[in-house]
Amino acid sequence: MNAAEFFQQCFGACPLVAIIRGVTPDKVEAVGDALFSAGIRIIEVPLNSPDPLDSIARLAARFEGRALIGAGTVLEPAQVDQVWRAGGRLIVSPCTHVPVIEASVAATMISIPGYFTPSEAFTALRAGAHALKLFPAEAASPAVVKAQRAALPPDVPLIVVGGVSPENMQPWLEAGANGFGLGSGLYKPGQSPESVGERAEAYIRGLKP
Repeated sequence: MNAAEFFQQCFGACPLVAIIRGVTPDKVEAVGDALFSAGIRIIEVPLNSPDPLDSIARLAARFEGRALIGAGTVLEPAQVDQVWRAGGRLIVSPCTHVPVIEASVAATMISIPGYFTPSEAFTALRAGAHALKLFPAEAASPAVVKAQRAALPPDVPLIVVGGVSPENMQPWLEAGANGFGLGSGLYKPGQSPESVGERAEAYIRGLKP
């Protein structure tokens, strides 16, 4: 199974990306276990977390073949290789930076860049992005997604990130979003694995009409 197929499998099982910003290596496996037990299959460790490559390596080893693990807040192409060497196979960025997208694709990794406008979306797709991250969603609306969906390829996953709660997911889905990236509403540093698992379960329930 190649990376794109594995992403489709994981995203199809649960269209949520856990963004565990601030997690530390000594806590990451317990947090990962809680997320996996709840049903989440895609986990991103932002690179502005403490020792992020160590955390990615631990998660990649623990969930090999079972969950897609990678990095967020990837801003430079050199970071793509660092994540690859740690075992990560997912690259998420807050922006549409073509060199990062191209480096990810060249390394056979999944590329999910941030975008906000149709121009950025199509720039990302031409560079080889596998999915699009609408960010920051607090500054957009389901109406924006509906309008963009009319032009975007229907098979490209559109992932909403920013301000997502279990209570506000349905309007985004109805507008054409395919999934969500979950940050501080799911995980904050110091939060217990039990609490993280409970939040993950609440978000999964929020996917259902």
